[in-house]
Amino acid sequence: MESGSAIFAGVVFALFGGGLLVWTATRLRHREPVALGVNPVASATLATLASVASLALGAWCFTRL
Repeated sequence: MESGSAIFAGVVFALFGGGLLVWTATRLRHREPVALGVNPVASATLATLASVASLALGAWCFTRL
C-alpha cells in the first residue's frame, strides 16, 4: 500500500524537476530571462537548485520502494 504513494510522489517530483530543468536550460540557451523583473543570475540559480532538489526528492522516493 505504501509503495503506491512512493511511486506517485517519485513520479511527480521527477516530472516537475525534469520539466523545470529543461525549461530553465531552454530559457538560458535563448538568452531570455528565467523570471521577469529579477536578477537573471539569481533566478537561473534558484530555478536550477529547485529542479535538482526536486529530482533528488524523486530519486529518494524511488529508493523507498
